[in-house]
Amino acid sequence: KQKVHKRSITQLFNVQTIQVKALKASKSQSNYGYILADDARKVDVVAWYAGFVQKLYANRLYNYVKKGDALAEVYSPEVYQAKQDYLNSLNYSTAHIAAGMLQSAKTKLALLGVANKEILAIKKTRKADEFTTIYAPSSGWIFEKNIYQGSAFSQNKKLFQIVNLDKVWLEAKLFAPQLKSLKDYQDFTVSIEGIVKSFKAKKTLIYPRLDPKEATFTLRLEVDNLQGLLKEGMYAKVTSHTQDTVHIVIPRTAVIRKGGKWYAFLSTEFKGEYEPVEIQVNPLNQNQYEVLKGLTTDDTVVTNALFMMDSDAQINAIY
Repeated sequence: KQKVHKRSITQLFNVQTIQVKALKASKSQSNYGYILADDARKVDVVAWYAGFVQKLYANRLYNYVKKGDALAEVYSPEVYQAKQDYLNSLNYSTAHIAAGMLQSAKTKLALLGVANKEILAIKKTRKADEFTTIYAPSSGWIFEKNIYQGSAFSQNKKLFQIVNLDKVWLEAKLFAPQLKSLKDYQDFTVSIEGIVKSFKAKKTLIYPRLDPKEATFTLRLEVDNLQGLLKEGMYAKVTSHTQDTVHIVIPRTAVIRKGGKWYAFLSTEFKGEYEPVEIQVNPLNQNQYEVLKGLTTDDTVVTNALFMMDSDAQINAIY
């Protein structure tokens, strides 16, 4: 009867098994976040004096400017007076030794933000232009513009913000359990829906605070963006990988969870009999689990643990 019982189970189940394998592979995980401008690549153009806009060259938001491009031509009584003082010092020093006075007048112009080429022009032409040009201190996109043609502006007013996007940040959300293994992940690839090209990223910082609404931490990655394909606000997927290591693996279908524990069905020395064994696993990829405890490469397991659960195996006290 016992032999008949075993045969009937084998015929009923048509059980398929697989040898537990040792596989050289890397772990991977995916997270999501947004592309942001790098704070270190944002430059505010601030008025160091009060004045009026005579001519606005950077007259539209999100225009791209290069370092040294003229942003606006302005008139400032304070700057014009400082130019006159410098010119007078130049003329006076021609006939007298007054190096200190001349240097003081020149330094005042520099501290007011007057470009060095305009200061040199005064020395060369012996003429003080009543208008002063504000130049772009760096290349990038105009993300803020707070003046218009004919505007008056006060001292310390932010006139423009220029943002360079040659490098950008990706802020990805991580759940707390992922932090423990993050140190093992070194290779980060960023992909954006609608962009064929993928981007390599570098891990730079874990923000030292938890988002209480989402119970997530924020990982900051740095991404090269010389082609300008990445724009601030884009939704991005980041896939990270560990270095290749040897893992003991079984198919995901060979594992089942019951009562808060993980089980696989182990082939015994008796044909047609399968023994549930408690194991510890970690996801390795979409198709496989890494076995941390409970199985070795000498073992053979059932490939479909759920089938065993739903079958007469449970009735016959196999599980």
